[in-house]
Amino acid sequence: MGKNNYRRRRAPKDKPGPAGFLVVDKPGGMTSHDVVEAARGWLGIRRIGHLGTLDPQATGVLPLAIRGATKLVPFLQTAEKSYVGTATLGMTTDTLDGEGEVTSRHEGALPEEADVVKALEGFKGHIEQIPPMYSAVKRDGVPLHRLARQGEEVEREPKSVFIRRIEIMRFESPEVEIDVQCGAGTYVRTLAHDLGQVLGCGAYLSALRRMGSAPFGIQDAHTPEVFEEAAREGRISELLVPPERALGLATLELAQPAITRIENGGDISPGTLEREKPGTQVSALDQTGRMVAVLELRADRRLWPLRVLPA
Repeated sequence: MGKNNYRRRRAPKDKPGPAGFLVVDKPGGMTSHDVVEAARGWLGIRRIGHLGTLDPQATGVLPLAIRGATKLVPFLQTAEKSYVGTATLGMTTDTLDGEGEVTSRHEGALPEEADVVKALEGFKGHIEQIPPMYSAVKRDGVPLHRLARQGEEVEREPKSVFIRRIEIMRFESPEVEIDVQCGAGTYVRTLAHDLGQVLGCGAYLSALRRMGSAPFGIQDAHTPEVFEEAAREGRISELLVPPERALGLATLELAQPAITRIENGGDISPGTLEREKPGTQVSALDQTGRMVAVLELRADRRLWPLRVLPA
């Protein structure tokens, strides 16, 4: 009986299928975890990762790593992001967005567009940001948003982030729509709040859409409804972005003996890559086109596996 009970408690095996990335156009109102759970249902698997969460009210690009592609997340999660966001001038909230309680209201005239343009110049390049209390950053293992909901506020260390581009797309006071390209880990909510502080009128982020999470753009994304329909029709694998395309590395086709050696942690001859610089990385494919591993050319002029994808 004990053995039978154990079998009943075991999680079902994942359905076999290709590795790759699903790029979801997340709707407002869904958490990133909601999207992951939905994708598990579409694919009949548990092994799914994501490349950076989106706030529930935010929409746009949420790439999911499927099956063996979860091993490639470290190669992509630090890539730059791009957003279109709306900052509403004249008020601040405790969450720095439209979901929170209003904490202050500005009395008097709001800044002109020229003032906002000038203020945004100060946010370009490397800047310091203090993570918001309503965030997943942890203090002693506890997410800040949990402490915030208990009415606590703790001191947070500022962190350096990089803003490549921040420009006005639309100015209809009190709303300022901005186009932002930034490094991973940037809080656009904090950008909106800090802009309001510089302008002296306060501001909060009232809308946010992620347009890209490199190398994926909104043109690669599909809504949950599209994925659900594809799953019902048995063609959801057609919507996967192949892992080698996502990485954007040169590809190298290998015969089975070399693949077996790589899968056992061994190195192989670099072939035509011998004259490349040490540190050069390639995506290794088998003869059917399936990605097998990420290989790196080392100083000993041999190709060594950095990541091996399960068969």
